[in-house]
Amino acid sequence: MSDKGKGGGAPRALKVRVKTAKRRTASSARWLARQLNDPYVVLSKKEGWRSRAAYKLLEIDEKFGLLKPGNRVVDLGCAPGGWCQVAAQKVRSTDEAPRVVGIDYLEMATLAGVTFLQKDFLDDDAPAVLVEALGGEKADLVLSDMAAPATGHKKTDHLKIMHLCEVAIDFARTVLRPGGHFLAKVLRGGTENELLANLKRDFAVVAHIKPPASRADSAELYVIAKGFRGATEDLAPPDDGDPRDHVAWMPPLKDA
Repeated sequence: MSDKGKGGGAPRALKVRVKTAKRRTASSARWLARQLNDPYVVLSKKEGWRSRAAYKLLEIDEKFGLLKPGNRVVDLGCAPGGWCQVAAQKVRSTDEAPRVVGIDYLEMATLAGVTFLQKDFLDDDAPAVLVEALGGEKADLVLSDMAAPATGHKKTDHLKIMHLCEVAIDFARTVLRPGGHFLAKVLRGGTENELLANLKRDFAVVAHIKPPASRADSAELYVIAKGFRGATEDLAPPDDGDPRDHVAWMPPLKDA
């Protein structure tokens, strides 16, 4: 028997207990128990989403209206594809006219309406490859659910994920159309306010959000930036003979 959560949330299910088998460590048993008892995991399997993360984007989009039919979307760190799947449905992307581009160094099974690039976003040529995949068009939304492998050291893990977010912001500034939006995962740890101040230079509305699907015991938050004001004046890239400048060049930041 299950209960529907308030406000249309995930239903509650009976608790499943997991025993520690011979080849299963205590930590892996805890992880498996959490998965089996997570109502969003159960619901994602029932409703056909690639991962429970799909509900985070669905909840954020319901509140902020980020995804519109016809939008072009870039998803950084997209595997296993939950966010790409939501985006493709919301913007009505098709295989004939794909409007969603995802990138990850991990493998990802094919998704309808999604152009997937198996590549590390931190590679020097990744921005240029993504711009090419967009067909030279500007994006309406840049998503980042990227997270570096956890070390168990909170400060180190915080710095690593904040670095990924900062790189994603720099990329967003190069590909977003005026009025475009940015959404990325961050961790609580003391530098979030600096990040918001950075984004406020170039976006009309900036805020933190923790959607209901984000586990209560997790330090993760999402930063949302709406209404990209566009780059500064004189956007021509430096002409030093390097053709990559014309696809991967990042405009200078505006003064605060």
